[in-house]
Amino acid sequence: MKTPSQTVGPFYSIGLVHEGQGVLDPDGAMLEGQLLDGQGEPIGDGLIELWDAAGARWGRSGTGPDGNFSFRVPRDVAFFEAYVFARGLLRHQWTRVYLDQKGDDVLEALDPRERATLVARRQDDAFRFDIRMQGDDATVFFVH
Repeated sequence: MKTPSQTVGPFYSIGLVHEGQGVLDPDGAMLEGQLLDGQGEPIGDGLIELWDAAGARWGRSGTGPDGNFSFRVPRDVAFFEAYVFARGLLRHQWTRVYLDQKGDDVLEALDPRERATLVARRQDDAFRFDIRMQGDDATVFFVH
């Protein structure tokens, strides 16, 4: 028998987010973004986890009142696995963050509109990646 899932939020910032957890590489590039709901409103009590493809490095960032999150990431990683935790979700959502358009079979299998939701935008020496939970420009999430 499985135990049913229950929502946990809005307690992520209290128990799971600690100073410095968003640093995967102290000399890396900034990856900043915003967690948004279906109406484009910020989700201010969420949590984002990033894992590199090898599973060797990970980071965690809570979202502020404006939905913003940030990481310092290595520049030599093609993509990161991203897990989104937020109030109202029974299970975390899984997506990817690609640092450039050169993808793998997963990215290439998506149509151009879907593909665009997974590629971070370069801004000078930093990257921007917004996560939209629902709506017309919703981020692609994978089944796990």
